[in-house]
Amino acid sequence: MGEQTSEQKRHAAEHAATFIESGMVVGLGTGSTAVHMVRRLAELLRTGQLRDIVCVATSNQTEDEARSLGISITTLEAHPVVDLTIDGADEIDPQLNAIKGGGGALLREKIVAQASRRFMIVVDASKPSPQLGTHWALPVEVIPFGWGTQRTFLTDLGAEVKVRSRADGQPFQTDQGNMILDCRFGPIAQLHQLNDQLNRRVGIVEHGLFLDLVTDLIVADKDGLRHIKR
Repeated sequence: MGEQTSEQKRHAAEHAATFIESGMVVGLGTGSTAVHMVRRLAELLRTGQLRDIVCVATSNQTEDEARSLGISITTLEAHPVVDLTIDGADEIDPQLNAIKGGGGALLREKIVAQASRRFMIVVDASKPSPQLGTHWALPVEVIPFGWGTQRTFLTDLGAEVKVRSRADGQPFQTDQGNMILDCRFGPIAQLHQLNDQLNRRVGIVEHGLFLDLVTDLIVADKDGLRHIKR
C-alpha cells in the first residue's frame, strides 16, 4: 500500500467519524480503513466530544482493537438496530453496490449492514469501479464440509476459484470457522442474478456482494473528499 493511499484512507475514515453523534449505536467495520475510524472514535470519546456510544463490531479483530481503546462493545441482541455503520470496501460501483470481504469478515459485516439505519462506506481512490468484478475477486464464504462441491458450482458459473490461505499456507478460517473461496468472475454484468444464484446454494454461507445496502459513500482522492448519497 502506498503512502498516498494510506493517507487517503485515514482522511476518509476520520471524516466519516464526524457523522457519529452522542447516544448512537455504531457499527464498526473491519480492515485497514475501519481501523482509522475506530481510533478516531476512541479519541473523540476520550476528549469528551462524544459520549454514550456503544458499538457492534463486525469481527473479533475489530472488537479487540475497540476494547483496547476503551470503546464500549455491545451485541445485536442487546441493540438490534444500529444507527450508523462505517466500513470499507474492496470495490464499489456508481450505483453504490460493493464487493466486500477482503478482510474475511463479510458474513458479520453484512449482518450488521442489514441491521443499520445508515451504512457508510469509506474508500480511497483505488476502490471506485465502473463495474464490480473489474478489479477484485468476489469472496464467497462456505462451510468446510463439502467445500469442493461449492468450488465446482462456482467454476460452472464462470469463476476462476482460489481457496484463500493464510501466510503459512493453511486455509484461511473466518471467525465462524468457515472457508473463503475467492472467485474471479471478471466484470459482473448481472449482479442481482449472481446474488440470487449464490443465495440459493446450500453450503454457501454468504458472499461479498453488498447490493442496495450502502446509503453513503465517502471517497478520498488527490482532490480531497467526495460524499455521495444513495
